[in-house]
Amino acid sequence: MTEWLVRTFVPNARNVSDPEVRTRYGLLASVTGIVCNVALFVGKGVVGLLAGSVSVVADAVNNLSDASSNIVSLLGFKLASRPADKDHPYGHGRYEYLAGLVVSVVVCAIGLNLVMSSANRIVHPEPTEFGPATVVVLVASIVVKLWMTTFNRSLGRTISSETLAATAVDSRNDVITSAAVLASAVVSQLTGANLDGWAGLAVGAFICWSGVELVGDAVSPLLGKAPDPAYSEHIRRKILSYPGVLGTHDLMIHDYGPGRRFASAHVEMAGEGGAFEQHDVLDRIEQAFLSDEGLVMTLHYDPIVTDDPQVHDMRHWIDLAVKEIDPGLSIHDLRHVPGPSHATITFDCVRSARCELSSTELRRRVSELVEKRYPRSVCKITIDDGYVSPRQ
Repeated sequence: MTEWLVRTFVPNARNVSDPEVRTRYGLLASVTGIVCNVALFVGKGVVGLLAGSVSVVADAVNNLSDASSNIVSLLGFKLASRPADKDHPYGHGRYEYLAGLVVSVVVCAIGLNLVMSSANRIVHPEPTEFGPATVVVLVASIVVKLWMTTFNRSLGRTISSETLAATAVDSRNDVITSAAVLASAVVSQLTGANLDGWAGLAVGAFICWSGVELVGDAVSPLLGKAPDPAYSEHIRRKILSYPGVLGTHDLMIHDYGPGRRFASAHVEMAGEGGAFEQHDVLDRIEQAFLSDEGLVMTLHYDPIVTDDPQVHDMRHWIDLAVKEIDPGLSIHDLRHVPGPSHATITFDCVRSARCELSSTELRRRVSELVEKRYPRSVCKITIDDGYVSPRQ
């Protein structure tokens, strides 16, 4: 079913980095959600009102709010597809993240409303009627929402959409909600105990908890969360795979919305090589990232002295020595400038996120190590807070 819908409504579906294709995926998911949720709202609303069940009615209202969330998602995808302009040179892709945040907040509001209405039913219990219509509409809801969970999760993974991921979780919550309502109705009918309010309270609390988690997931990319370490390592290895590349560091990845990633890095190459040849290699790397992954990459050339054994041995020794202070430390951009009274050794020291030393303390300890090994030297060290994969 999902594959048929994608083939029918999303031409060129494989090119998921294309904003127009992402918009079509969003349109497909949103319209499908609106149709299904409105149908469930009408069915459960009528049955719930006739049976006098607060949990069934609350479940129906939940589906109506899901339909409104689908409309928000649709608007988010549409706004995110707008091209870059003078005020937003990197596009409008983060509208998708904002839409995911709105959907997450709506989930929280639904859970809170369900908790309040269920608590009121517990304090002021009312009889409920259980019949075949209740069973049919709740079972139908479970089946439809199970399909919507897999449908939204599949589309969300295809286009890496936080909005559709949140919608999939919301659909999963609806499965649990309807199953709990059905179970409470069956138990109440068999035992005579009125569990309608308690079932609604438990479901509402679960939805609130799930909504809070979704809010955190939606806010994180808006605040600029750290890139996936596996993705950073993939970029590093791809750069190192090109001839003439000796190392890479200072990788920075900027996320301006799904399909709108920009990155920059420093690339170490032999300083004795020809400038035009080195530039050609860097240009090939940048073009490969753009064509293969849609990643706009900017690379900076760092020349490294490779024909001076003393500098080579010094770089190797210092890189190993700093790991005695912390295994996550590494160095790059080492320069050795001899002088009449002393030599100046300049380099960057990359500090991992796990290193607890302050910049001042770390600089002091590294300087002591180096100046003990090379007594007629003065260190000039820049501490680099490298929270992505440093050069190995």
